[in-house]
Amino acid sequence: MELTNSILAFESFHTITLAIIVLFIGKGLNLRFAVLRNFNVPEPVVGGLLFSVLFALVHFTIGISVEFDLKARDIMLVYFFTTIGLNSQIMDLIKGGKPLIILLSATLIYMIIQNVVGVSVATLFGLEPIVGMLGGTVSLIGGHGTAIAWSPTFAEQFGIHNAMEIGIACATFGLILASLMGGPIASYLIKKHDLKPTDSGSVEVGIAHNEESSKIDYFSFLHAILGIHFSILIGLILNDSLEEMGLKLPLFVTCLFAGIVISSFITPGMSKKFTWLDWAGRNTAMALIADISLGIFLSTSLMSMQLWVIADLAGPIIAIITAQFVIAASITLFIIFRIMGRTYDAAVICSGFGGISLGSTATAMANMTAVTQHYGPSHLAFLIVPLVCAFFIDLFNVVLIQTMLTYFS
Repeated sequence: MELTNSILAFESFHTITLAIIVLFIGKGLNLRFAVLRNFNVPEPVVGGLLFSVLFALVHFTIGISVEFDLKARDIMLVYFFTTIGLNSQIMDLIKGGKPLIILLSATLIYMIIQNVVGVSVATLFGLEPIVGMLGGTVSLIGGHGTAIAWSPTFAEQFGIHNAMEIGIACATFGLILASLMGGPIASYLIKKHDLKPTDSGSVEVGIAHNEESSKIDYFSFLHAILGIHFSILIGLILNDSLEEMGLKLPLFVTCLFAGIVISSFITPGMSKKFTWLDWAGRNTAMALIADISLGIFLSTSLMSMQLWVIADLAGPIIAIITAQFVIAASITLFIIFRIMGRTYDAAVICSGFGGISLGSTATAMANMTAVTQHYGPSHLAFLIVPLVCAFFIDLFNVVLIQTMLTYFS
C-alpha cells in the first residue's frame, strides 16, 4: 500500500485482505437490517457499495484517489466458474437444452433492444446517437471490460473523446442496479406465486440459510481444491489452443467447460478406483469454495469502483441508465419469467437475468446465490445462466457492436 501523487494504491495482497473485511461488514449489515435479507441483496454487494461510497467521499474531501491491483480478483473469478463447471454434467446440459435455447434467444433479442433504447435516449438529449451505444451493450451487457476495450474505437472513429469515461460511468451505474435488482424481483415472484424448489440436495454456492451445520473435513476440502486445479490446468490448455486458432475467450469460460467435461467423464469412472479423484461438485466443500471465490471477486469489484469518475457525466447518463433499468426490470418480470415456465427455477433465472441485463456474469451468479441460499437450490438456473452470459452473449455482442458501428459510420 503506497501513497503517491494523491493516489493511494493497494497491492494485490492488501486488496484481497480488504475485500475479506468488506465481506464481513456486508454480512454484518445483512444480519442487522432485515430488509437486506428479505430482498436477497448479496452480502458482497452491500459491503462493496458502502466502501465505494466511502472512497468517493475521501476523494472529494481530501483529494486522495484509491486504486486497487485486481490481479488476484480475476483469479477468484476463474476459481468460481470452475466450481460451477464441476457442479454440472453433460446430461444436465442436455436436460437444460430447451430452456437454454429459450433464454439465449430472449437475451439476444434483449441486447438489440438495449442498444435501441440507448441510441434513442441519447438522441432525445441532443447527443450523437452513437453515444447511446456506450449506454447499451457496450457497457451494460458487456461490462467494464468491454467498455474499456471499445472506447478507443469510439474516440478514433467518431471523435467521442470522453468515450472511456462515459462507458465506465454507464457500466458502474449498471453494475449497482443489477446488484440490487435481481434478488428483489426473484423474491417478489416466489412469494406472489408461492413457488417451491423441485431440486433436492445442497445449493451450488455456499450453504442454505436454514442449514445449521455442515460436514467438511481435511480430505473433502483437498479433494475439492485438487479438482478445481486440475480443471483449471485443462482450461488453460484449451484456452491457449483456441487462441492459437484465432478464437480468444475469457479464461473462466474454458475452465467452466473443463469442469463440465471432468465431472461428466473423468470423475464418475476413476473415482471408483481412486478415492482421491472424488471430485463430486455438489458437496459442501466445493460449495463453500465457490461462495468464497464469488464473494471476494464481487466485493473487490464493487469497492474498487471509482464513483468520482462519473460525477461530471450524471445528467444524460442517468437518463439512459434509468430507461435501461425500467426496460430490463419489465422484461424480466413480464417476459422472462413467463417464457421460462413460471416455476421456481424461472424465478431464480430471473434474478440471474437481472444481473446480466445491466451488470456482469458475476453479478448474475451473486444474485442467484443469494436467492437459492434463502429459498433452496436450482440446478437448472446455475447451469444455463452461466452458459448464456459467459459465452454466447460475448460472441454476439462483438458482432452486434461492430454491425451498429458500421451502420453509423
